[in-house]
Amino acid sequence: MTIIQLEYLLAVANCGSFSLAAEHCFVTQPSLSMQVKSLEEELGVVLLDRSKKPVIPTEAGEVVLEQARETIKAYNYIREAVAELKGETAGKLRLGVIPTIAPYLLHKFIPAFVRDYPKVELEISEMITSDIVEALKRDRIDAALVASGTCGEGILEQELFNDRFYAYVSPENPLYERQNIRIEDIDLKDLVILSPGNCMRDQIIELCQARRNTPSRYSFESGSLDTLMRIVDCTQCLTIIPEMALEYIPADRRDRLKTLAKGATSRKIAVAVRRTYVKNSIIRALTETILANVPGAKA
Repeated sequence: MTIIQLEYLLAVANCGSFSLAAEHCFVTQPSLSMQVKSLEEELGVVLLDRSKKPVIPTEAGEVVLEQARETIKAYNYIREAVAELKGETAGKLRLGVIPTIAPYLLHKFIPAFVRDYPKVELEISEMITSDIVEALKRDRIDAALVASGTCGEGILEQELFNDRFYAYVSPENPLYERQNIRIEDIDLKDLVILSPGNCMRDQIIELCQARRNTPSRYSFESGSLDTLMRIVDCTQCLTIIPEMALEYIPADRRDRLKTLAKGATSRKIAVAVRRTYVKNSIIRALTETILANVPGAKA
């Protein structure tokens, strides 16, 4: 039994497919399949039900997977502990990022992180919050950039900086003439928001003190703030966007940005990890790099 075999087994269980697991592990599918088969032969049990789509663990597989996660966690801890003793920051960091952060933040700190920590292998996935929570709990990712307060029990969040909300308002909307908008003055029928699964959607709905099934004129599955702003541009609607998106709005559309009245107003960006996470030096490097390279960010 080897660490590689356990990692491949976990990959298949997480991906639900041998082919996807092979892509994830950067090996050929025959190589991955052979290693998993060898592990099954050594243990004398079938670990994966290959007749199912997606592939699922057998009863024996579930037992082995639970121990495999703990084994790989201990293996990574050994490497992390030795690296810390040597004064190194090294290892793999699998980072999840929500869609309302990824396009506005990643490019600001990734070049510096890659330059300053060349021994860290960085793997980034854009994911909605519910998938991030599941991935953290099932050890599919190591950490995530999220809106604070959205991950629930079992997840630790370290707040990084505040990200204010702004209204983006169509010139055809009655609120366009105002520079400062009260939330209670927004007609919810004019408000376009992100699709279900995006935590910012839930924050906006809570901000408006509206029912979660409040109808709007449009809904989108893309989870894209840019899409919402384009809809606002050609209708009489409005939407709510985070401060980190402001610099990417063209100068000829900046007049559509309106501040929200005091008390309405922001989300906190945080790094989230499992409570049992052990790569402390890597997370410390990540947070320090973000705070040093994002204008306006402060601990």
